Amino acid sequence: MIEIKADLHTHTVHSGHAYSTLDEIAREASNKGLELIAITDHGPAMPDGPYEYYFGNLCILPEQLYGVRILKGVEANIFKGGKLDLAPEYLEKLDFVAASIHDKTGHSLKNKVEYTEAVINAVESGYVDMISHPVNSNYPLDIEELVIACKDNNVILEINASSYNPAKNFSRADRISTVRLINLARDNNVPLAVNSDAHFCKQVGDISYLKGIFKETNLQPEDVINTSADQVISHLYTRAINQLPMSLLNDSNQILINA
Repeated sequence: MIEIKADLHTHTVHSGHAYSTLDEIAREASNKGLELIAITDHGPAMPDGPYEYYFGNLCILPEQLYGVRILKGVEANIFKGGKLDLAPEYLEKLDFVAASIHDKTGHSLKNKVEYTEAVINAVESGYVDMISHPVNSNYPLDIEELVIACKDNNVILEINASSYNPAKNFSRADRISTVRLINLARDNNVPLAVNSDAHFCKQVGDISYLKGIFKETNLQPEDVINTSADQVISHLYTRAINQLPMSLLNDSNQILINA
């Protein structure tokens, strides 16, 4: 059974259609034995998403709450050409950037070719740490192309538990594509994260809707990056180092990374 120690996809009341505060989410995460959470409220293009100033002010949040490390992040919306709905000056200050295609955000993407091109361009932008719910029956992607792009850019692919929640009033679950994504990612050493996509505090760390997928793919803890908070931090540290300009890499005294 997969047991995660870091949940990299959670939403607070600031996402508009979520129902818990950061304090409530962190407290619940602590009660469940999680060591790290990423706060990934939706980007400004989401109809009820927060204004960009919200993301600029995340720096005031504590590094930890109730013993749980807090990554300040966003679930950015992907537009045509791979553009994200948050400006680089905000993205560069965040600890964690997830990105995905969502309805009603004005993305103007029309088919699988355009969805895939946009997501891969976002992966290659250097700003994105994780593609959230890459398997989405409403926005199908070329899984093979996506896996190779994530491998080349060291970007995490998510297995999204919320997609399989039968109580939701819409479905984006696609079992066959999810199984294919997992198998291709493992074959290519692409990091996988299993996340709750929590919109209420009691959902944090809950990946129970994926039990059938785990059984079918024989997914093991070593296949999943967020079974260890240290693995997540190490991955983000490596990405940050690799994206630094050469002038900074040549002067280790200038490298200031909160690992």
